[in-house]
Formats: sequence, structure tokens, C-alpha cells
Amino acid sequence: MIYTVECTFADPASEAEWNDFYSREKLPALISVTGFQSSQRFRAVTAGCPVYLAIHTVDGLDVLTGEEYRQKGGGNFARWQQHITDWHRNLYSDIGLAPAVHAGERLALCASGPEPLVDMGLKPLAMRAVALEKVPARRWLAVVSANDAVRLAEPPPGVHLYAPMGEQLTRSETPR
Repeated sequence: MIYTVECTFADPASEAEWNDFYSREKLPALISVTGFQSSQRFRAVTAGCPVYLAIHTVDGLDVLTGEEYRQKGGGNFARWQQHITDWHRNLYSDIGLAPAVHAGERLALCASGPEPLVDMGLKPLAMRAVALEKVPARRWLAVVSANDAVRLAEPPPGVHLYAPMGEQLTRSETPR
């Protein structure tokens, strides 16, 4: 399942510190939670959507309601909470592992249907919301190659592009 967290950070004075915390502490803590398989963070390069997006592959909703998640990653935002706006969480099914998006590539998301992504020459993956906010109920995502990222810098209405803020973290295969 795909767990998405979207938000905007409203304090420019502490935004760099928050990004450092999120990328260096929060994502590694999340990927250490049993049931998290991958995590990657993005920044929007198009307007009309929350600025930040994190996409995680998780085994199911029970991972997000468990004590390990609360202790390691789900509840350590207190210092930053007052600056987080436009915050949304969803759990989607249907696509398996989230695709890794590499430097120079972009992640394209669309809630109006797969057609805008297909028209861009992409192969969208469909996601269906099954828990948490469940809005939007359906979404399609696709990875835009580095070569196409510049050409597709102005996507059609309803398509949002995100740049990766680092490589996708994956769960270590080594036993703990």
C-alpha cells in the first residue's frame, strides 16, 4: 500500500532546519518501523498543491496504527506542528511498491484521471484511497524521465510535478 503525507511549511525562518530534520531523522526513523518498505520525499515544482509530499510503501493500515510507528516516526512532529499547514494523509492500494524517483526525474500526480498523464506520454499507475482521509479517492502517478522533465515543465491542468529531495530509502534486508 502507498501511504502519502502532504503539507506546506509556513515558517521560512525554520524551513531549512525542518527539511533537515525530516530528511535526516524522520525518514530513516520511519523506514526502521516494521512494515515500512520504502520512503521518499518530494518538493512540488508546480503550484496549486501542498509544497511537500512524502510517499511510503507500507504493508497495511495496521502499520500506521501500531505502537512502533507512534514511537519511532508517527508522533515526533511537536516542535514543527505549528508551522505545518495544508496537511493531508492517505493510504492507497493497487500499485504495490512506490516507484523510486531519481535526481533529475519528476513524479507526476493527477487526481482527475489517467488521461492527462497518458497524453504526456507517461504510463500512469492507478491508486485507490482505502483509509485515512480518502481524498482524493483515486490518483494516478507516473515517473517523468530526466530527459522529459524539462520538456514537461508546464504540465496540463490538474497534473502536479514533484522533484525528489533525496533518493528513495528502502528497508534493509539485514535482520535486526
